[in-house]
Amino acid sequence: MVKRDIPETGPQGPGHGEAKTFSHLPVLLESAIEFLGLAPGKTLIDATVGLGGHSFAAAQRLGRAGHLIGFDKDSRALEVAGQRLATPQAEQATDWPAVSLVHASFAEIGQKVAAASADAVLADLGVSSLQLDDAARGFSFQAEGPLDMRMDEDQRESAEQVVNRLDERKLADLIYEFGEERRSRRLARAIVRARPIRSTAHLAQVVAGAALPINSQERRTHPATRVFQAIRIYVNRELEDLQSLLEAAPGVLRPGGRLVVISFHSLEDRIVKESLREGARQGIWRLLTKKPLTAEWAEIDRNPRARSAKMRAAERL
Repeated sequence: MVKRDIPETGPQGPGHGEAKTFSHLPVLLESAIEFLGLAPGKTLIDATVGLGGHSFAAAQRLGRAGHLIGFDKDSRALEVAGQRLATPQAEQATDWPAVSLVHASFAEIGQKVAAASADAVLADLGVSSLQLDDAARGFSFQAEGPLDMRMDEDQRESAEQVVNRLDERKLADLIYEFGEERRSRRLARAIVRARPIRSTAHLAQVVAGAALPINSQERRTHPATRVFQAIRIYVNRELEDLQSLLEAAPGVLRPGGRLVVISFHSLEDRIVKESLREGARQGIWRLLTKKPLTAEWAEIDRNPRARSAKMRAAERL
């Protein structure tokens, strides 16, 4: 049975409802499952349950005495994950773990989960395919849509408010800090002059018109990529929440428990690396990955999103 703190959306459980097709490919799946050290009867916190790709594979290792706790800001993702995790194949149904889904940021695991109650924590960071592929969510500049970018649609501030209300200096600072964009001041100036900006296509057009390529690498990358990343990170407090997760993880893990984090850009990876190294110096963690693991070419060929993925793991002492 799947327990959730969001409204039920339809029949749940093995044998109920229609089968749903999932196209999402979890990144570094085999490596993540291996480093989590899962076994029957253990408790896993999937801090970013998303569409349930990692969780489904993990649940098969936990057995009926195990417990899977999934967090996500996105209520739509939780609905999909709930259907997937509640309908295992018939031969697995009698050996399926308890599943609890929580509509909350992973920054809250210290408040939502009892101390020293988990054996593993997994965080697959970044934006999900469910969010990117839905133009109405406003995460992608490749399709016309509203400027939204909220992972949690209940929160108040959207990308449209950020783009149209922040003063030019603050807008430039966030583009530089969260997008690592050297042309931040020029782009912020162009955005302010083009206001009001209401759609993803309009913002991408404004940025493309103002961003002159600096080198050959940037000619291969859409000029709006870093700006959209920066605004999304700012809207969703992604780096602040990541820091909170890393601070809370040792408290919810039992001794010997594992933490696995998959990041997709240098800002995230830097925070994870520095936090785990500092924890190792303080005797909190034993590092399981001296350098981040990356996807092999076979996986990248199947799933281009894996190209930028970096995985780090540590064990609670």
